[in-house]
Amino acid sequence: MIEHQLINSVKYWIEKTIIGYNFCPFAKKEFEARRIHYEVVNDYNLEEQLHAIVNEFKRLDANSEIETIILILPVGLESFFDYLNFLDIANELLVEQGYDGVYQLASFHPDYCFEGTRQDDAENFTNRSPYPLVHILRESTVEKAIAKYPDPEKIPERNIAVARQATKVPFLKILQESKDYSGNH
Repeated sequence: MIEHQLINSVKYWIEKTIIGYNFCPFAKKEFEARRIHYEVVNDYNLEEQLHAIVNEFKRLDANSEIETIILILPVGLESFFDYLNFLDIANELLVEQGYDGVYQLASFHPDYCFEGTRQDDAENFTNRSPYPLVHILRESTVEKAIAKYPDPEKIPERNIAVARQATKVPFLKILQESKDYSGNH
């Protein structure tokens, strides 16, 4: 799949799942303002994937008009366990590069499964995406958003309740549609 198709697929998923089910009450504003940068890393090589993350930290450093970055990793991290290992290394790299407290990483994967849940539990769809993704967020923006939001600590349990009520059926449909989506946003 070519880059713009991957990006459009992820945008479709964000719009229909993350914003549509309000899993992140802060996403809609940045999505509509087009302050999300999407970067595709079509490389199986772990070193290149990690290098891409550092490049995106630098992109955020240099571009205050970009609020957040979605790094799309369509190849090399198809296994959820490989992805989790990659994420551990990426978080270590964030600290090593001096970005602890500046940026944070959020994780999304087609086979996302929270610890203590079954693979087919609906709540896993709060973090299931069409491709492996790393969402790089500005820590200061997260803190400001949370300060204005009532009971931010209840967001995860609210998301679980919403996902369970919806069942996994609509999420599976959105994931399939996102893979087929090639429209422009």
